Amino acid sequence: MNPVSSFAHRILIVLGCVAPFAVSVAAEPPGRKYSSVERLAPARLKAVHDDVQKLQAQRAAVAPVPGLNDYRCILHAHAEDSAHTGGTLPEMLADAKQAGVNAILLSDHFRPPRDFIDGRWRGLKEGVLFIPGSEIRGFLIHPMASILDKMEQPTPEFVQTVAAGDGLIFLSHIEERPEHPVDGLTGLEIYNRHWDAKKDKLSLLALAFKLTDPQGLAELQESVRLYPDEVLASQCDYPAPYLEKWDAGTKIKRLTGIAANDCHHNTVLIMKMADAETVLVGTNVDPEADLRKLTAGVRPGIRELTKGHQPGDVLARVDMDPYFRAFRDVCTHVLAPTLDEPTIRAALKDGHAFVSHDWMCDAGGFRFGAQAVDGTPLAMMGDEVKLVAGLKLTAKLPVAAYVRLLRHGEEVAKSDSGVDFDFAVKEPGAYRLEAWLQLDDESRPWIFSNPVYVR
Repeated sequence: MNPVSSFAHRILIVLGCVAPFAVSVAAEPPGRKYSSVERLAPARLKAVHDDVQKLQAQRAAVAPVPGLNDYRCILHAHAEDSAHTGGTLPEMLADAKQAGVNAILLSDHFRPPRDFIDGRWRGLKEGVLFIPGSEIRGFLIHPMASILDKMEQPTPEFVQTVAAGDGLIFLSHIEERPEHPVDGLTGLEIYNRHWDAKKDKLSLLALAFKLTDPQGLAELQESVRLYPDEVLASQCDYPAPYLEKWDAGTKIKRLTGIAANDCHHNTVLIMKMADAETVLVGTNVDPEADLRKLTAGVRPGIRELTKGHQPGDVLARVDMDPYFRAFRDVCTHVLAPTLDEPTIRAALKDGHAFVSHDWMCDAGGFRFGAQAVDGTPLAMMGDEVKLVAGLKLTAKLPVAAYVRLLRHGEEVAKSDSGVDFDFAVKEPGAYRLEAWLQLDDESRPWIFSNPVYVR
């Protein structure tokens, strides 16, 4: 799906200007207290922000796994790769440095005859590692070398071609292909930022109303200035369809779960004056001819917004998704000894990674693995371990959280007792851990570990 259209199209749907397209809706998980619209209220945003500040102050460093570093990595990232992508590679690099990102695995929209593995942005640049790749045919692909002559292979052969050697291939946009087989895949997205946005029409309606009303616009601009992370995260929900697909798949084989930032920097909301009664609404990537007209008959506040301006004037520009904010919103932490392409590829293939919404609290240092009865480490996230007497799963968090341990998607233990967690394993299975934080008296998902596979 074209993320343009994406935002502007959906805003216009809810204003009754165009016809809707189908969306899938997942049931809300237990514990959600506020809707996305309610979360956008300034008082709610401030309450969340205040709790985030408290959590950051309480955070304690966790000793790293010996020999490994925790690298913040971004997957499903777009720059200079399509008409609906607003950001550039230099902008992405600058924002990665600002957000403390260590590596970006690019996901260029495939545009033949250009080869997405062309070497222009591969390797370390000012301390940030870039790995080329493409979003194509429902996958994020990162082959080792050019496969330009193999892009039309039947799907099973295509998967094998991409995954050869240390190639990586992840199933993307699970809501669009829930029945797709996982054979041959490295893993799949377990969260996708775009999915949160496209399924939540009510919060898009709220933004549309704010944009075309003087008081609402001022409120939105002030909220984005004071609480930018909280505004972007207001739509974040528990990614049930993604996790259900992952849990089913890990019963069969090892599958690495990753976060999909799906960032384009293409949600800069723009409103221009057409005449005293009419404005044009769209985003930074919409051609002028594609901006949609809204009139004072629909939104009376337009008359006040156009007062004193001339046709063509930009009346509002609200940047919702600069790269650095998208990078802070969610990332994939990869545990690896060094920051280089072969090592990051190997760690992702092994599932030595976890997903976290770091805007709530820096999850760096989180640990989850298996230990012997005497405390000897036996396995980390992504590894297999033999079921033996006294086997324990243990976790260490940088701040106290509500923890759920799941086996094949079924909760087998939970705790809110602090930063340490352990569980005596009695049966084989794929065990993964979730950590949740309380913000504004509401539970929000924070960390999703990759499984430990007990055999």
